[in-house]
Amino acid sequence: MVCELWKTRLDTYLDGELPSEEMRDFDSHVHSCPTCGADALARVQMKRSIQGFGKRFTASPEFRKRILRRIEAKPRRVAFGIAWMTASAVIAVLVVVGLASTYRLRDRTRSEQVFSEVADLHVGMLASSAPVDVISTDRHTVKPWFQGKIPFAFDLPELQNSEFSLLGGRMTYLAQTPGAHLVYEVRKHRISVLVFQEGSLRTRLDENAPAKELSFNVETWSHGGLRYFVIGDASAIDVHNLADLLKRAAA
Repeated sequence: MVCELWKTRLDTYLDGELPSEEMRDFDSHVHSCPTCGADALARVQMKRSIQGFGKRFTASPEFRKRILRRIEAKPRRVAFGIAWMTASAVIAVLVVVGLASTYRLRDRTRSEQVFSEVADLHVGMLASSAPVDVISTDRHTVKPWFQGKIPFAFDLPELQNSEFSLLGGRMTYLAQTPGAHLVYEVRKHRISVLVFQEGSLRTRLDENAPAKELSFNVETWSHGGLRYFVIGDASAIDVHNLADLLKRAAA
């Protein structure tokens, strides 16, 4: 019965609309209850799917008016040949604009799909009863554990005199390519750090505009052929500070 009461407010929790004290209670419960954790994962995945399928390109009213003005009938005194050439030019413009819009929409859709999958990996970690495969707060233990398991190497930051603690790591997959999933904690909030080879994503990501529909704060960047993601429900400042530590370690 207790879990049923939690589930009645789970959507409100996932939308981040609960008071801060209740959000902390929900965080603690979802992390400790496999049933509610799995339910949270399922609901987040369903929301991602609905958001992805619901997006379509729609021409703006200004764009429609501009095109209509171009294809309006010419005065009768204009020769047929000139009118046909004008119509052909308009058609060519429409084709180019349509193709450009299609490519932009395709890139945007792929980028949003990547961010959605990254969010799913983070939620899956939160819902798991065994969130890490190597349990250690020592970066010199966690980093060597990945050797031979993933096709690249990476550096981890020194956390002394910081508010962050390393909980461990696990292998993970994105776009069917193996990567590293590291788990950090700050003020009882868990943050996922995911590292993949940049070429494995097969799309160009907009680092300044992660998917706004996500219920988490996200930072991403590329360095040395690797793509980094830092994602969690911790504050944007905490996510940024952890990202900054990782960037310095990789420099």
